[in-house]
Amino acid sequence: MAGLGPGLLFVAIWASAFTAIKGVVPEWPPLWGLAARFACVAPLLLAVVAWRRAALPARADAWRLVAMGVFGSALYLAGAWTASRVLPSGLVALLSATTPLFVAGGEALFLRQRIPPLAWAGLGLGWLGVAVLGAGRGAGGVAVAELWGVALALGGALSQAAGILAFAPARRRIEPWTANAAQTTVAAATLLVIAGLAEPALPPAPSLTLVLALAYGVLVVGIGGYALFFVMLDRLPPATAAALQLLAPPLAAVLGWALLGERLGWTDLAGGAVTLAGLAILLRLRKI
Repeated sequence: MAGLGPGLLFVAIWASAFTAIKGVVPEWPPLWGLAARFACVAPLLLAVVAWRRAALPARADAWRLVAMGVFGSALYLAGAWTASRVLPSGLVALLSATTPLFVAGGEALFLRQRIPPLAWAGLGLGWLGVAVLGAGRGAGGVAVAELWGVALALGGALSQAAGILAFAPARRRIEPWTANAAQTTVAAATLLVIAGLAEPALPPAPSLTLVLALAYGVLVVGIGGYALFFVMLDRLPPATAAALQLLAPPLAAVLGWALLGERLGWTDLAGGAVTLAGLAILLRLRKI
């Protein structure tokens, strides 16, 4: 299948993004590191849009792009990056992958869309896995900071779901590169404001490790990863593309173990497996 190679490469890049965060958060406050990444990515994407002479979005869709930038990118990744200070990268990747569970729930509750019974079973399995993971961490006597990390990563996934639901009606009306550049610019502005309010003192001069991690996030993840994402969506059936993305959390856990020496508890692994099984059922049935 023509799109399978780019799809697998996208999964590898997406999984490694959670590992790259660990090169930033030990030195810089996560909000400043994330703001710097978006501030570097935005001009590059705007240049791509100008080079492609892509069509501008209609004025009526502007608020949807803003919602996607604020909730779907800025607050989503703010939760993930902050959680990465206290949680293994594979666990953050798993919790961040729960966005489809929130999206499906939001469609059922607020948009009154019908969800098949088996899809509800997938939702239930997904949340059961998260409950097993959370209960295992709580029973293990972990620090309160780790439980807050779990809550922040889940809050980020909820925020991303809100951004996706707000943006969804306009997704076929806006050229993908234009949408990505616009929401990235909004996210950069949002994060610079939030970082300035939460951490008034500017971060110290970066080390070489931090510079390389940021460069990886900007060039490989922010540009290459999203370019491959568009290729994958264009060449693969939607259900296959969605299923491929479920490989990112396990791969992130392997990278965290191999490169950072991270370990996951058995309840993390069990809960993660149940959650991914639920997500697989949900995405396969919904064909998204």
